[in-house]
Amino acid sequence: MVSNTRICPGPISRRTWLTLGGLNLGALAGGWHPSLAGLLRASEQQAIDGDFSVILFWANGGPSHIDLFDLKPEAPAEYRGPFQPIDTNVPGIRITELLPRLAAMADKFTLLRSLYHERAEHSGGTHRFLTGYSSRQADLQDAENPELGAVVARELSRLDDPVPIFVANTKLYGSGPGYLGPSCAPFMPSPNPQSSTGNNTYDPVPIYPTPGATNNLSIDDEGLVSLSRRVNLLNDLDVLPRAVDNSHMMSAMDEFQRRSLAMLAGRKVREAFDLSRESEAARQRYGETHWGQSLLTCRRLVEAGVRIVQCQANYRLPAEIGDTSNWDDHAVNADIFRAYQEKLPYLDQSMSALVEDLNLRDLDRQVLFIFCGEFGRTPRIAPLDGNGRPGRDHWPHAMSVFLAGGGLRMGQVIGATNSRAEEPVTRPMDSNCLLATLYQRYGIQTDNAYIDHAGRPLPILPSGEPIAELF
Repeated sequence: MVSNTRICPGPISRRTWLTLGGLNLGALAGGWHPSLAGLLRASEQQAIDGDFSVILFWANGGPSHIDLFDLKPEAPAEYRGPFQPIDTNVPGIRITELLPRLAAMADKFTLLRSLYHERAEHSGGTHRFLTGYSSRQADLQDAENPELGAVVARELSRLDDPVPIFVANTKLYGSGPGYLGPSCAPFMPSPNPQSSTGNNTYDPVPIYPTPGATNNLSIDDEGLVSLSRRVNLLNDLDVLPRAVDNSHMMSAMDEFQRRSLAMLAGRKVREAFDLSRESEAARQRYGETHWGQSLLTCRRLVEAGVRIVQCQANYRLPAEIGDTSNWDDHAVNADIFRAYQEKLPYLDQSMSALVEDLNLRDLDRQVLFIFCGEFGRTPRIAPLDGNGRPGRDHWPHAMSVFLAGGGLRMGQVIGATNSRAEEPVTRPMDSNCLLATLYQRYGIQTDNAYIDHAGRPLPILPSGEPIAELF
């Protein structure tokens, strides 16, 4: 609940009412009718949140915690897998031998080894992890509740923003703005609709412009004039009936048309997507790969002022290893261990380059890099297909999350699982605790309520406490 305030600021214009605290027409279009106290508190919070941003490198499908960051070399053979843990530059922290570059900079990252939730299907797990709510529907393409990026876009958006708050390469399966509406959806340069379905074989979707591809980073002169005319209508909002303020049409006009014009007519965002502005040495450090170019673009976007960048970490495997492009490592999709041997060296190069850059460029205090998926994989190896190749199934009971930067305490491991990586035994944390940490870092009050499609007030986050060890 929002507390009462003793501040009496005097009369304010209707336009000021809409913009105060970073709100816009999209806020009212979602059905929320805030109090002045809430608006003032939001404004104060945003004044202290600095320029905190998140890069979420989303391993959709669910990466195997027991093969990456929580190896159990003493477990029975049917659990431990073939990879060995190696020491890092922080005593006591060990990760897979396939990530040697990251192992050399463990003082610059933290591992959460004891997160869990209850949803074992991809879209339901994604929805649960990114919204904090368990969905009613099992195989949902679109979120019932607003995902993290949508809430950040809603809470931190300002009418004079020259850049989008929320950028993604494509929509995640089970994600979306929910009842906040399309004004809080991410800006996506060239999305693939298949990414929001159960399809797991589509090619990786670039967040960077590719030669000859149709993308949302260009517009012809006629389109620019059209957008300008529509944006100019915003100047007349004060004389329109209040009923118009509650329409999704005006919400979309406020966000899409105004921001599209600002981005496409200006240079800041267009230059952020332009990797030719990076040195050859920088591009080589990240790697001339999809992951390397993606993470380099993500870094450029947060430097340009984007507050959350969400990028799928997909990889096209050779046909002899598997036919999937995500981290859904069932035996019927791929040989999980050959797949990791194939792709982890590229992941190691691109992620280590980003972590290094965050520190070299003094971004580590304000930019948090996260690598994770919707859940972990079954600790017990499951050869399910006819040729007996190994795989692991869905496992939301334990997962590992990689964090770097964000002004948080690095160089540590928080939580532990049992001897077979089946469940947390030390510091068990609902995955909402990570969301609570991120919202606190953004300066967003999780007890703020939005009105859903049924007219019910729902808090941004129903439960979860910030992870104290990170502060």
